[in-house]
Amino acid sequence: MASRYRKRRRKKIQLRQPDVSQTLPETVEAVQPRPSGEAEVFAYNAGALVEVPVTEAGDLKQLVDKWSVTWINVDGTGDTEQVLRLGKLFNLHELAIEDVINLHQRAKVDVYNDQLFIILRMPTWQDGQLHQEQLCIVLGDKFVLTFQEEPGGDSLDPVRDRIRKGFGQIRSAKSDYLVYSIIDAVVDGYFPVIEKIGEALEELEDEILERFDRRSPANILELKREILNVKRAIWPAREALNLLIRDDLPHIDPHTKIYLRDCYDHVIRIIDLVEQQREMCTDLMDLYLSSASNRMNEVMKVLTMITLIFMPPTLVAGIYGMNFNTEISKWNMPELNWIFGYEFALALMFLSAIVVWAIARLRGWMQDADLRADPTVPAVRGPAATHQTK
Repeated sequence: MASRYRKRRRKKIQLRQPDVSQTLPETVEAVQPRPSGEAEVFAYNAGALVEVPVTEAGDLKQLVDKWSVTWINVDGTGDTEQVLRLGKLFNLHELAIEDVINLHQRAKVDVYNDQLFIILRMPTWQDGQLHQEQLCIVLGDKFVLTFQEEPGGDSLDPVRDRIRKGFGQIRSAKSDYLVYSIIDAVVDGYFPVIEKIGEALEELEDEILERFDRRSPANILELKREILNVKRAIWPAREALNLLIRDDLPHIDPHTKIYLRDCYDHVIRIIDLVEQQREMCTDLMDLYLSSASNRMNEVMKVLTMITLIFMPPTLVAGIYGMNFNTEISKWNMPELNWIFGYEFALALMFLSAIVVWAIARLRGWMQDADLRADPTVPAVRGPAATHQTK
């Protein structure tokens, strides 16, 4: 059955991470590679950049005082003492520190002590599953402090690359533009996840149409659960970005709000795509149930036709198996003593089966089977094929 369907050729999009190994501009004073799992500091202005690992608190204070913008990124919040030290150094509110340490917070925006505190959910797709981590952003005067839940890969490499290479206006802008760049990178990180889910849905659709797999409902429900997790992560971000755009918040310039509106539009688009994928999961489940029902109907039809064809021969065999005594009456099974009685009974069984098959053929009871065997008849796609992931 699989040969009657033609698989759709999908264009695989290879996610390319920016190459930060290229030569940096001459204005860079010092660039030191950050060891995996440690924190990092970007201190820069329009003409120069310093990138160093996190060191003593006094050094951080000097960087903040000297440079136009200082970005301190804490990669992994398992070190509670380090979070407390940074909180004391930058006068973070105790509620903000509590939200950084206590994970699984929903996206939100708060104002503490003339500082803006933002929480976002940063998604990644690894080994066919959705992984999320909490990203906390603190916007202050001339500095941005970020806390990532786990060490390792994230969605912020494009921001680091733009800072290193001086692309755009990020080096000449204030710290609020850096916050916008971070939010934009996190929001854009949802699109590859949605693309992977869309590819998985297309594979499930082909699987349901081409072959009957009992694991398909479980796979559909698993994907639907991942889609719901994406929705739970992105839906609160909509209100958070709306608050950043609408309200008069500290350190957010009106010029930056124009860029934040673009992030808000991306969030709305992601929510629409997630809703479409949820509907597609429902359509795939309906398609599977319809395929299962059709499969059962076909099985019952074949069994019914087999029973119908063999009923007349069974009737003839039952009649001749009664073995009435011909000596008592000449009408009691006279063929039992006939030399061609056995051949006559077999011919009667065969002809009766042929007659029943011919009647079923003339009445069109076997028409559907002929259509499936005809290669010129196009395959009908299921309702889930009408959905297209933008």
